[in-house]
Amino acid sequence: QVQLVESGGGLVQPGGSLRLSCVASGFTLDYYPIGWFRQAPGKEREGVSYISTRGGRTYYADSVKDRFTISRDNAKNTVYLQMNMLKPEDTAVYYCATRRPHGSRWLEPETYDTWGQGTQVTVSS
Repeated sequence: QVQLVESGGGLVQPGGSLRLSCVASGFTLDYYPIGWFRQAPGKEREGVSYISTRGGRTYYADSVKDRFTISRDNAKNTVYLQMNMLKPEDTAVYYCATRRPHGSRWLEPETYDTWGQGTQVTVSS
């Protein structure tokens, strides 16, 4: 069965860093792009970052640009989201998701069909 599992969330103070991991099983990751999304309490799910099948193209939401970095290691079937200079407004459940290569609409959650369970990120003093 195709599965994605996120890990690496936790509690961090403002200005701190976390690295999230998304591990895929049941399919060969190098054929699929990966998106990271987040959902804060009472808010809609929003796109955070995207990486193409070979990692040559990345995309970031304006709210995280220059603070977050997405990368992938296809040999390990893993995609990472390095989050630096975290802010309280980054607090959310973070999800990774995948789809067949689409070519556009990189951060629109409705275009993704396979999702992980989410990992909680809390940024607070």
